[in-house]
Amino acid sequence: MTARTVILGAGPAGLAAAYALSKHRRNVVVAEATDALGGISRTVEYRGYRFDIGGHRFFTKFDEVQQLWHEVLGDEFLVRPRLSRIYYRNRLFEYPLRVTNALRNLGLLEAARCVASYGRARAMGDADDNFEEWVSSRFGRRLFEIFFKAYTEKVWGIPCSEIGAEWASQRIKNLSLGVAIRNAFLGSRGQDVASLIEHFRYPRLGPGMMYERMAILAAGMGAEIRMRHRAVAIHRNGTRVVAVDVETPEGLVRLDGEEFLSSIPLTMLIERLRPAPPPSVLAAARALTYRHLLTIDLIVDAPDLFPDTWIYVHSPDLQVGRIQNFGNWSPEMVPDARTSALGLEYFVSDGDALWTASDAQLVAFGTEELRRTGLLGRARVTDGTVVRAPLAYPVYRIGYRHHLDQVVEFVRSLENLQAIGRYGMFKYNNADHSILTALLAVENIEGADHDLWAVNTDTDYHEIRTGRESAA
Repeated sequence: MTARTVILGAGPAGLAAAYALSKHRRNVVVAEATDALGGISRTVEYRGYRFDIGGHRFFTKFDEVQQLWHEVLGDEFLVRPRLSRIYYRNRLFEYPLRVTNALRNLGLLEAARCVASYGRARAMGDADDNFEEWVSSRFGRRLFEIFFKAYTEKVWGIPCSEIGAEWASQRIKNLSLGVAIRNAFLGSRGQDVASLIEHFRYPRLGPGMMYERMAILAAGMGAEIRMRHRAVAIHRNGTRVVAVDVETPEGLVRLDGEEFLSSIPLTMLIERLRPAPPPSVLAAARALTYRHLLTIDLIVDAPDLFPDTWIYVHSPDLQVGRIQNFGNWSPEMVPDARTSALGLEYFVSDGDALWTASDAQLVAFGTEELRRTGLLGRARVTDGTVVRAPLAYPVYRIGYRHHLDQVVEFVRSLENLQAIGRYGMFKYNNADHSILTALLAVENIEGADHDLWAVNTDTDYHEIRTGRESAA
């Protein structure tokens, strides 16, 4: 088959591109390696309960993304209140922190230590060598150790001193945990203080609903969404990609095309190019690593365990990183109102004991960790399931930028292939950034000249607002 545009991957970026191209009446084929739509943003169903792979809010400052979401789902969106707190030392801290809550939980002595530590750090000035120094120099060593170190090292699996400062500067901007803490103790000094969004939109049946609907609409306009089609070789003639070999249940299939969009992991794209890129590019790609996400999803025989949509777990003695309460995202995620559906998130790498454990072992382990938090109370876990999402988070290890730049330079040289999305660009994008790269890539196919690699380098993090901005 000859396809005008071949898209690799049916996550948010791949499906958004397929939908937009289909509206332009382009011939589109999407090759998805798995049997599920939505990538890391899919919704898993188990015994009628619905679980996200993590939690996925729908909030954006990009008008074209907002328009797409509402075009696809219409009135299937709910408006949900945001409540997320931090679990640390058997206490729950409001997020952003409030003075009385922080003082009560930390105690006057610890609070005084935090303020003194902050003062010493500001007297020394900013440091930017790594994540640990970036945070400690701006908010103090004490605040870093309490509210940054344990959680960050859970996510990345390496010491904070080995994580690039770029990660901090990208994700901790005008509003951050550190600023919230600083304002809690020291006040805002009369500034217009940014705050986290207080409400967000969320599909009635979870984020998978968005991407399942997007695929249906694209298919209705002629796009082919082919599941269990795994790209194994991407053929090029010089700087022009000509075809992709995909492994299917029926055997190997060749997809010829004129334009190609890739949302599969960037490292995988480089490894599967034929002929292979220069050795230096291959070496650079192999130096880039991803972190896997594992969720232990539990059904509990009690409702209203806690009011939060999710809780960050900063206690270093627990391995769980976040706990989602899906009934608070949407009541329709839980078929029995007398029960709760919780998702425990773990960040792992190849060879880690959790990654290789059986589902039964993991459900038992997650149940015990949940019980140790005290959030379970007297309730009982009645069942559970496990979801493994490989290559979920690009790791911003010190020096990664040098390797990534080499890979990006080579990908830019491929005149009819564009990398899109979180996986495809090795960027810690949120879903709206990923979708924006897809929409801009479609405009490039139509004749525009957007630089996709500039997306998500803006100075204002999209999940914050000031008094001058709308939250939804």
